[in-house]
Amino acid sequence: MNELDRKINEIFPGLVVRKDLVKTVKGNAIVPSYVLEYLLGQYCATSEEASIQSGIETVKDILRKHYVHRNEANFIRSEIARLGNLKVIDKVSVDFNSEKDVHEASFSNLAISKVLVDTETVKKHKKLLVGGVWCISDIEYSPSEEKGVCPWILNSLKPIQLSTFDFDSFLTSRSAFSTDEWIDLLIQSIGFNPEMLSRRGKLLQLVRLIPFCERNYNLIELGPKGTGKSHIYSEFSPHGILISGGEVTVAKLFVSNAGKFPKIGLVGYWDVVSFDEFAGQEKRVDKALVDILKNYLANKSFSRGVDTQSADASMAFVGNTKHNLPYMLKHSDLFEELPSKYKDSAFLDRLHLYIPGWEIDILRGELFSDGYGFVIDYLAEILKTFRTYDFSNRYQKYFELSKDISTRDRDGINKTFSGLMKILFPHEKSSKEEIEEVLRFSMEGRKRVKDQLMRIDSTYKKVRFCYIDLESGKEYCVKTLEEVQYPRHYYKNGEGEESTEETEQPVAEQVSFDFSSKADSEKEPKPGHKEFRENQTGVTYYDLFADYLRGARRIVVTDPYIRLFYQIRNFMEFIETALGLKGDDEELHIHLVTVKDEQKGQLQQNSFEEIRRNCAVAGVKFTWEFNNSSTLHARHIVTDTGWKISLDRGLDIYQHYEMNNSFSLSNRMQRYRTVKGFEVTYLKIEENAK
Repeated sequence: MNELDRKINEIFPGLVVRKDLVKTVKGNAIVPSYVLEYLLGQYCATSEEASIQSGIETVKDILRKHYVHRNEANFIRSEIARLGNLKVIDKVSVDFNSEKDVHEASFSNLAISKVLVDTETVKKHKKLLVGGVWCISDIEYSPSEEKGVCPWILNSLKPIQLSTFDFDSFLTSRSAFSTDEWIDLLIQSIGFNPEMLSRRGKLLQLVRLIPFCERNYNLIELGPKGTGKSHIYSEFSPHGILISGGEVTVAKLFVSNAGKFPKIGLVGYWDVVSFDEFAGQEKRVDKALVDILKNYLANKSFSRGVDTQSADASMAFVGNTKHNLPYMLKHSDLFEELPSKYKDSAFLDRLHLYIPGWEIDILRGELFSDGYGFVIDYLAEILKTFRTYDFSNRYQKYFELSKDISTRDRDGINKTFSGLMKILFPHEKSSKEEIEEVLRFSMEGRKRVKDQLMRIDSTYKKVRFCYIDLESGKEYCVKTLEEVQYPRHYYKNGEGEESTEETEQPVAEQVSFDFSSKADSEKEPKPGHKEFRENQTGVTYYDLFADYLRGARRIVVTDPYIRLFYQIRNFMEFIETALGLKGDDEELHIHLVTVKDEQKGQLQQNSFEEIRRNCAVAGVKFTWEFNNSSTLHARHIVTDTGWKISLDRGLDIYQHYEMNNSFSLSNRMQRYRTVKGFEVTYLKIEENAK
C-alpha cells in the first residue's frame, strides 16, 4: 500500500475496500458493482492480505451458493424444492394485483413470479415497486393443492445496501485529508487510478456524481464510445436507475393512470434517473414525453390528468457522438446527435451542465485502480444525505456573478457549484482559491450549454460569463476549453471575440490560436508568452519550438526531470523535432543538463548512451551532464541564435497516454495527446549562448 492507502484504512476502518477485488470475485455474475462491494465490505474491509484472501473466498462461496444465474434458474428452483428453502441473491420487483388486493414479487433471474409480499415490506422498500432492487431473499417452496396458489413463499427480504451511516463521523474524518488526497480517495472509490488522471480529468469524473447529491439536477454528457458514461449510473448507487432513452414512456417515467388510482413513475422513487443511449437523430420520440419532461426539468413538477405532482429526482442524459469536436464546431453544434424533438432550445436550456465527453479517456486497463476506496454503498449514502443541503451560496463571500448572467444560467452555475462543493468540501473548509476553481468549472459547464443554444436558436443573445473578485474588484471571464482551442470554429460565422481571459501577470504576447500546418508556421519568431489549458489537445513540440530552434547549431536543454523512461522518451521526441529542422548536410549539437536519478541512475545513463549512438548517424551530437545541485530547478532551452525558451513544466507537458500501444494515435502523434496546464515564455537574449 502507498501512503494514501494506509491513511484511508486508518481513518475509515471497515468502510473501504481494495477496488480491484470486484473483478476478482465477479466472475460471470451479472450483478452491479454496489452489490459485490456490499459483500466485499462485509468480509474484505481490511488491509491485512490474509484476511482479504479469506474474505474473497467467502464472497465467492456466497455468490456460488446464492447468486442466481439465469441459465441455472431451473436447477436453483429444484434445489429450493428439495431443501425446502434457500437464500438467493436476485433482483426483485413488486407489482400490486388490484384484483386480489395483494402485492406480488417477481425474481428476475430465478424466473418466478406472483410471490406474495407483505405490505410492510413494500412500505419499507418502495423501490421494489419501480424498477426493482437487488436483494438477499429467503425463498421457501410449499406446494398447495389449491388451484392458483403460488408455491413460492418469501420468508425474508433484505435489500443490499448500507444499514447505518454516521454523518458527523464522516465530516470529522474528511478534515484529516488534504484536498488532493480527498480527490484521489474519491477517484479510487469510483474505480479509477488517480495517477493516470489530471486535475481537470478528476473533476470531470467527479461531476458525474452531482445528480446523486443535488436534487433536481440536470446534466448531459455526449462524447465518444467507451468512456464509461453510463457506468456511474448503472452500477454505482442503489439510488439511481439507468434506462434506455428509446424505451421510456410518460407512464413509466412520471405517472400511469391505468387502474383505479394513478401510479407515480420512476421520478418518485429514484434519486437519479439516467437516460442511456440518449443520442441518435433517427430515434422516434414521444412529443408528449418531451413536453412533460421540459416542465419537470424547469419546475420539478408534472401533471397528467387533474393533479399536479412534484418530485426531486435528478436527470442525467448520456449518449455517443459520431464526429470529433472540431468537426461538430465547424459544421453544426455540440448537440447535433440528439433526436430532433430533444434538440429544442426550451429543453436544452434547462440543462445545468454539459460534460465534455470528448475530454474523457476511453477506458483501458491502466486507468483502473488497485488502491483503496469507499465501499460504494457508503459513498452512495454520503451523497444521498447531502441532497437536503444547499451549498450554492458558498462563493458569495469572495465572488459575485456578473449581472449579465440570466437567472436560468445563474441557477445552473449555482447547482453545479453546490454539488461539487458537497463532494469536495463536505466539511465546509475550503480556501478562496479552491472555491474559485469550483466556480470557474461550474460556469464553464453552463456556458457550454448556452453557447450552443445561441447556434441553434438566434433569439438567444450572447452572455458574458464573468465573475467579480469582491476583494480586488477585478472581473474575470470564463471560456470553455474548446473555445480557447478552436476559436475559428467556435464563434458563429467564424467571428472571433475580444480577449476576456484575465491573467495575473502582464505578458509580452497573449496568444489564442489554432495550431497551423508546418508550412504556415515558418514565420519570423517574436518574444512572447503562451498559456495552455489542462486537457487541451493539438499541442506539439513542433508548434512550440520550431520557429525558435530553426537555424540553431547548438541547443542546451536544462531540465532536472529527464530521469524516468517516459521523460527520456519526451526528450527523444524533442531531438526528433530539432532534427527535422536541419538539412541533411548540417550538424547539430544538443546538450542536456539534468539530475541523475537516485534509484535508476544506471538505466538513465544507458538510455542517454543509446540516444547518443543513434543520433550520431543523423548528424546530431548529443552530450549530457548531471548537475545534482539543489539549486537546479529551472527548465529552459537556450539556442546559439539567441533565444531562451522558459517552460514551467519542462518537456513534461503531456498527460498519461497509451505508450505501449503502437496503434494508438496518441502514441504515434503528439497532436492527439492531452496536455497538462502549462506556460511557455520566449525571450530574446542579448548574447548568444555558448
